[in-house]
Amino acid sequence: MESRPAMKRRARKIVLLLKKAYPGAKCSLDYKTPLQLLVATILSAQCTDARVNLATPVLFKRYKKASDFANADISELESLVRSTGFYHNKAKNIKEACAIIVRKHKGQVPRTMEEMLELPGVARKTANIVLGNAYGVIEGVPVDTHAIRLSTRLGFTREKQQEKIERDLMALLPRADWLKISDLFVHHGRAICIAHRPKCDICPVRKYCSRVGLKKKVGSL
Repeated sequence: MESRPAMKRRARKIVLLLKKAYPGAKCSLDYKTPLQLLVATILSAQCTDARVNLATPVLFKRYKKASDFANADISELESLVRSTGFYHNKAKNIKEACAIIVRKHKGQVPRTMEEMLELPGVARKTANIVLGNAYGVIEGVPVDTHAIRLSTRLGFTREKQQEKIERDLMALLPRADWLKISDLFVHHGRAICIAHRPKCDICPVRKYCSRVGLKKKVGSL
């Protein structure tokens, strides 16, 4: 069984290789302000970032401030986010979250994990994305479907729950890489380590991958 120090060394080698493979990796949601990032991240739940990016230009043109979202007609808001799926809940959460932002934070998206988690529709993944990308506040690792799949295949965790996976990744990687690893996982998960039939033969980290849940070919690295 791999020791914790050995796993940390392997993890850092993998991160270095992923950084070389995806030098431009960053948050793939389009936004200009912390509020836009918050709204886009809420919309990205069970939806692709590409689909969200198609919906947000019209949305952000219509609603520019937290008070605009808080006072929005719910039916109109739902119609504008319908294409992202689960639009009833997403519209409700956005409207209610922005009402709290107006009431408690003077219209500004909060800068702490504790305050972020008070907002409807916001769990640790969303909070980590917004805090890290909008404010440079690194509190943890954003764990989405790509992070779950890749951290399991790489042998970084045996956990199934997002918060437990996040704790394992935080213990394994230096704080400076907590936000970056999420972006790297997204890019690598889309390009190579896809859910079905991953392209292991051309994977830049195959030498250090445990390939948990995947069948290894004879003679493969």
